[in-house]
Amino acid sequence: MDITNIAAVVTGGASGLGGATAAMLAARGARVAILDVNDENGRATAQKIGGLYLRTDIVDDTSVAEALAAAEAEHGVARILVNCAGIAIGIKTVGKENAPHPLDAFRRAVEVNLIGTFNVIAKFAARLAAADIGGEERGVIVNTASVAAFDGQIGQAAYAASKSGVAGMTLPIARDLAQHRIRVVTVAPGIFLTPMLMGLPEAAQESLGQQVPHPSRLGRPEEYAQMVESIIANPMLNGEVIRLDGAIRMAPR
Repeated sequence: MDITNIAAVVTGGASGLGGATAAMLAARGARVAILDVNDENGRATAQKIGGLYLRTDIVDDTSVAEALAAAEAEHGVARILVNCAGIAIGIKTVGKENAPHPLDAFRRAVEVNLIGTFNVIAKFAARLAAADIGGEERGVIVNTASVAAFDGQIGQAAYAASKSGVAGMTLPIARDLAQHRIRVVTVAPGIFLTPMLMGLPEAAQESLGQQVPHPSRLGRPEEYAQMVESIIANPMLNGEVIRLDGAIRMAPR
């Protein structure tokens, strides 16, 4: 698919992986709508790339429906969706003083990372499926899982479960949407230089990067965006989960 003049939606596009992806799409000529809850960064990023910012809670039906409608009114029917919105929590199954993992925290991780992702997919795909678009494909959906889906570390039960769900639903959704000529691919990033990691001391960042076999550094958000660009460009990439991790396999801690 040629990105030029295509309408695109990026959740979590205010910063990090989503921000780099939104910038890449805009640089290739796409009309980009950023769906996020970080108003300050969202507006700044949208202004920088010439896009549209829409405050959106991805777990809320009405919020997502209204955001997609607003994006379509501004840019036309979106044919590219990149889901980068998510949260990360670190809590052990049994913590200090033998306290069990808070169920609300586990539920929240699954609600945002898994259910929120599916919520946007379903609503985006329904709009796109109804559009009169010819050619080999109508559109492409790219989701974000994590290597934690396969190598979850200590304290990552909730996060790993939510990201495993994103990986696991990739193929059945791709099969569901094949009749509508919509591809679905998921990227599972390793250790990337996201806003959360940027808050760590430089020594800590270097230590994390050295765990990666090659290249022995943290991944750059622009490299995630490069993968998204490759997925969009290649019509045979469908129903797959791609690890983007420098060959790392996460240790227990």
